[in-house]
Amino acid sequence: MTRDKSQSPSKLCLSDERYQLCMKALLTVVAITTIMLITPAPAKQPVLVPDLIILNASIHTMDDAQPTAEAVAVLGNRIVALGATPDIRLLAGPSTRVIDAAGKLVLPGFNDSHTHFLMGGFALASVDLRDARSPEEMVRRLKDYATKLPKGRWILGGDWDHEKWPGAPLPTRQMIDAATPDHPVLVRRLDGHMAVANSLALKLAGVTRETKDPPGGLIVRDPGTGELTGVLKDSAMDLMDRAVPDKTRDEKHVAAKAASEHAAQVGVTSVTDMSADGDVGLYQHLLERGELKTRIYAIRSIVAWEALGKTGVRAAFGGDTLRIGGLKGFSDGSLGSTTALFFEPYNDAPDTRGLLFDQMLPEGTMLKRVEAADKTGLQVMIHAIGDEAIWRILEIYRQTAEQNGARDRRFRIEHAQHIRLGDIPRFGQQKVIASMQPYHAADDGRWCNKRIGPERSKGTYAFRSLLDSGAVLAFGSDWTVAPLNPMEGLKAAVTRQTLDGKNPNGWVPEQKITLDEAIRAYTVGSAYAEFAENVKGTLTPGKLADLVMLDRDLYKINPAEIDKARVLLTVMDGKVVWETK
Repeated sequence: MTRDKSQSPSKLCLSDERYQLCMKALLTVVAITTIMLITPAPAKQPVLVPDLIILNASIHTMDDAQPTAEAVAVLGNRIVALGATPDIRLLAGPSTRVIDAAGKLVLPGFNDSHTHFLMGGFALASVDLRDARSPEEMVRRLKDYATKLPKGRWILGGDWDHEKWPGAPLPTRQMIDAATPDHPVLVRRLDGHMAVANSLALKLAGVTRETKDPPGGLIVRDPGTGELTGVLKDSAMDLMDRAVPDKTRDEKHVAAKAASEHAAQVGVTSVTDMSADGDVGLYQHLLERGELKTRIYAIRSIVAWEALGKTGVRAAFGGDTLRIGGLKGFSDGSLGSTTALFFEPYNDAPDTRGLLFDQMLPEGTMLKRVEAADKTGLQVMIHAIGDEAIWRILEIYRQTAEQNGARDRRFRIEHAQHIRLGDIPRFGQQKVIASMQPYHAADDGRWCNKRIGPERSKGTYAFRSLLDSGAVLAFGSDWTVAPLNPMEGLKAAVTRQTLDGKNPNGWVPEQKITLDEAIRAYTVGSAYAEFAENVKGTLTPGKLADLVMLDRDLYKINPAEIDKARVLLTVMDGKVVWETK
């Protein structure tokens, strides 16, 4: 074959079109090279060095995009990288604190969706009656505590549980009078829906046998004599408020600081304080002093919703550490106090179905409040424990959504303990968040059947069924009603073993959930329940650096041992706020 000399060598075997493309590419390369040669090199950008790196860890991020990792890097108050240990190690600089986790489990910081935070701080320094095993032990502890106080000082708190006593008798004022003659006493049952006062406290409050039961409350009397026993249920406890002295600002400061310290020790980096009301300024004071180690969503009573609504504030207003915009309401009482509202009477108290809380009275009051508060953009969360109370609140939420129109409102039912099976799907359908406290299943499971029987108990703490319905679970403790420690709640959700050891395979075992699901409810679910899923709940680059390291891997141990796990390290806002020495 003879070559045509009229053709350029570069056009050999190329069409005119392809030749033009080749020449354009060549000219582009030449132009870029020329620009690079004559353009000064840009100034070297500063390298951002992490403040904290954790290596050789078993990290469960709760982020589906990257479920696990070996190492995490923190810069300021944000997570900047997750990955393999060799890769993250390269990011360390001279000032970086490097922690070798030695295979320990690292999780997002726990977010407790339901606490009474300041009350918890006060309880840390109050008389502890929670594990008193008899009336006699309760009296002995009160007497010992009273000797440490000046005469006239009120004894509050307590958190007694008569269900732990042989025969479960209620305490009486006569029982504790002799042990506390110089101190007014008002100590509550651990659920907060019943209290016992001694005679001195009743006298100071002006509560006598002639005092009438208030709406939504009950003054317990001796059935034979009509005399006061000292026990007050639900709104009847409010009768004592006139005599109980207000806490000083300094006392509140000490209690709030203690609560935040305790939260850090058990790995809780965020809480929803369901009874914050006028304490937001107190938390702001701690924040300004650098003493607040816990993110707080501060909730007000729905009774005073207008005070917040008129400001124009909407749900979850504020910064990442302290926010407002939520309202808490009550529809009924508690199972332990036989004041939770059911459709049918209690098995062991057939003369009652429970009490409708005074906030629900007269009929239609709560619906009006919810509709008005929701219309302003505030978030509503209502306590409902008995099956009728839960049904009533679901109806109120349904009617409110229909009245005010579709939006991302994130209604919550707090506790959602005893649900009729037919109402469980409504949580998913209506997008109502089930804000639940799994420890209660381990606690109440000891005696729930005697109250409502095994059939009604099938819908009790229905974690599995609620998740399957498409509902969001947000886990918490109800501290001080239950321990703040999330390990207790995780164990209860996964095993459903009761505290008395009588249900080793789980009480209502079909409602168990997996460990991963339980942790998600304590992190991702709780963040969603407060409109904060974009900044916390998972360990994800760009999100807030809130994390915990445990002394054992919960995924590798017997679930019955989960409550034995201890927190080695808590990081909140990028700072180490707790670590074992």
